[in-house]
Amino acid sequence: MTDAVDAAAPARANKSRKRSDGPKTGVAKYRRGEEVSTKTVKDKKLKGQLLYTERVFKDAQKAAARVDDWLLPAAAGGLEAEGMEQTWRFHQEDIVQARLCPYALATTRAGRYLALGGHRGHLALMDRLQSRVLCEVQVKESVHDVSVLHSEAFFAAAQRKYVYIYDKRGIEVHCLKAHTNVWRLDFLPHHFLLTSVGASGVLTWQDTSTGQIVASAKTRAGPCRVLTHDPSTGVSTLGHGRGTVSLWTPTSPVPAARLLCHHGPVLAAAHAPRGAGAGPLLVTTGADRAVKVWDMRMMRALHAYNAPAPAAALDISQRGALAVGWGRRVQVWLEALRDKAAAPYLNHTLPHAGLRDLVFCPYDDVLAAGHGGGVSALLVPGAGEPNYDSLVADPFQRRKAAREAEVAFLLDKLQPGMIVLDPDSIGGLAREPKEVQKERAEAAAAANAAALAAQRAKADAKTPMKGKNKPTRKRRKKQQNVIDDKAPAMRARMAEQGVLGGGHARKESEPIPESVPRALHRFVVRK
Repeated sequence: MTDAVDAAAPARANKSRKRSDGPKTGVAKYRRGEEVSTKTVKDKKLKGQLLYTERVFKDAQKAAARVDDWLLPAAAGGLEAEGMEQTWRFHQEDIVQARLCPYALATTRAGRYLALGGHRGHLALMDRLQSRVLCEVQVKESVHDVSVLHSEAFFAAAQRKYVYIYDKRGIEVHCLKAHTNVWRLDFLPHHFLLTSVGASGVLTWQDTSTGQIVASAKTRAGPCRVLTHDPSTGVSTLGHGRGTVSLWTPTSPVPAARLLCHHGPVLAAAHAPRGAGAGPLLVTTGADRAVKVWDMRMMRALHAYNAPAPAAALDISQRGALAVGWGRRVQVWLEALRDKAAAPYLNHTLPHAGLRDLVFCPYDDVLAAGHGGGVSALLVPGAGEPNYDSLVADPFQRRKAAREAEVAFLLDKLQPGMIVLDPDSIGGLAREPKEVQKERAEAAAAANAAALAAQRAKADAKTPMKGKNKPTRKRRKKQQNVIDDKAPAMRARMAEQGVLGGGHARKESEPIPESVPRALHRFVVRK
């Protein structure tokens, strides 16, 4: 009887839990008067009937509210003033402003697909060439940044607490709980590494092909909102609030290099592609309204530009065009990296303020800008590379070729240990210090001496066999030409003792008399 009661208890709990499920909003609208209290009722039958009636009423309220949510999903809107704001000061432009903006942007390596992430939770993936939206997702929480992985099949979004990975249909496939409170995302295509940094100031590398956390480093520089990487080396670049820029590799818990770039917080950073002929250059913007170009080989600033306001976004195209944006203004500078340009190449005013991101589309003369009004596409003639390598990135790739390219990329994946500050050191010879070389030479000499002593002990322990059998002859021939420090001492000792090679002592015999003929010398017995 006890077992039956214990087994029935979870069933009742599950049944009551299932009955309590339902919409929590809108139930009060369907209440049928005040609830009848049964505490003072002494009649058990009447008390049970009242409880049953109240339970039926509650179920009816929840069912009506559930149907109301299904049939009337929309809710009335309104204006909410924050802080010292007043609703009567709002203009029509403020009311019709897009609620999902500003947008963070990311493109694939070929530049055909563009990922959008609205700050209010709107995620989208679109095909630029066909002007077609592949998927749209409303995650109903803030989105800080987006990044496309090795292909358009997957893209990552840094949401309010964790980083989520979605496929091209908009279905959530992974939740990366190792990345918490992330503000910036970046992807290293040659290493298949997803990097992130955020409010905690922890830089994390995760391999997207295996799912393993490769490394995690504490920057100890506070929250970080700037993250990019050098496309030629894979070194991650962080911009901090103290005006410094640090370079990180997954094999070191401390930064490989650190630069003091600005007198205020660093707002944006971008590396120039080495294929553009500009060399290893880094461009940074800060709160001091300066846009500086740095030579990463000498770790010094080449020149600087002054912006009217602190630039919040910048990007560098494949051919070295520099795009800088602040507020509603976007400037594009051509051939302004190695040498200082006198005037900008293009100027553009966006329809809305709140510029969030600037991204050049590879192999195309298009600059995408994410701002408070949505996403704008700007034409920048001469920005993109006109010729593409289909083995590296093909904008017109078919499905079969995409599958083959994905397999080839996985086979050519570089290990995290190959991310170094100097790419020329890969494949070279590492020169060791003289102390290490001396220690290794002494260890090798000691090992050789120990091996020689063991060989001698083994040879001494083996007793040579008498006779002319084959093993004995082989051993004698092997030992015949062996030169060691033991043989000269043995020969000298044998010469002193007058011992012959056969092991018999040399005896002094009496001379043969001269009267004996030479033909009879062999018959003479000498004592």
